[in-house]
Amino acid sequence: MYFVIDVIAPVFVIVLIGYMAVKLNIFPSGGISALIAFTNNFAAPMLLFRAMLTLDFATALDPKIIAPFYIAGISGFVLGIFLARVVFKYQPGQSVAVGFSALFTNTVLLGIPIIQRAYGVEALPTIFLIIGFHAPTMMTIGMLTMELSRRDGRPLTTAIWDAFKRIVSNPLLIGIACGVTLNLSGLALPKVLDDATNMMVAAVLPTALFGLGAALTQYSLKKAVLPAAAMSAIKTLMHPFLAWVILVPILKVPHEISRAVILLAAMPSGINAYIFATYYNRALDVATSTVLLSTLISIFSISFWLWFLS
Repeated sequence: MYFVIDVIAPVFVIVLIGYMAVKLNIFPSGGISALIAFTNNFAAPMLLFRAMLTLDFATALDPKIIAPFYIAGISGFVLGIFLARVVFKYQPGQSVAVGFSALFTNTVLLGIPIIQRAYGVEALPTIFLIIGFHAPTMMTIGMLTMELSRRDGRPLTTAIWDAFKRIVSNPLLIGIACGVTLNLSGLALPKVLDDATNMMVAAVLPTALFGLGAALTQYSLKKAVLPAAAMSAIKTLMHPFLAWVILVPILKVPHEISRAVILLAAMPSGINAYIFATYYNRALDVATSTVLLSTLISIFSISFWLWFLS
């Protein structure tokens, strides 16, 4: 428990710094959108590029390990969209952004250190299999769903074509495509570019978390508490439970592998849920609230699964 708090605490410190910087007029509120644009269009694509560049595709395709995590996550995404549309009365595009808050997992900032602490470095290869496909899979699903939900009466073929054009021009997916291409080509990245991209990657977490805190000053969290609580419950409770059902009773995956996947599913919503909402400018208040609230809930969710899986 103390380790979980130690890992989570720095996240909230940076978010709080961003929030207080705007409140105290140390950081201009007009700079929030520029900071978010830098994160979305430059730093985050570099992070995804680097992730794809080092992924071992030859060993990253075991469906018994990968599929349960994604099936459970996508089920939560569908349920989140349904609740947002039917229960909370959001518009279609907003509903997708709300549901995406329950889809994207904090795999790197919390997942890797907690699982390494719990199960040792031998559990990390399994986690890297999932993380390698996490961003491109979830981002593509979210973007395609968003574009189709905003077709506004246009023919389906036109909507799909427009969605395709938006997806291929998205900086996040361009970073993924470039990383995959270079990985499969077998070519090495020149040292100067290797160093430059590594420096850019180092900016992702602080800028995203600082921007998240700064953005909190622009929204009333009271209005977003109920949908954020629902999305947080889907992410931290439903996702690991469904993953456990598929992995253990159904597929009977060995305990040493299944426990790491289930614990990863219990992690809270990741920063990319907020990045996704800012990219489409939809339901930012729900996304920010879900990231924060799910992180708090995950302290108990992670502790439960650590106990249960022992």
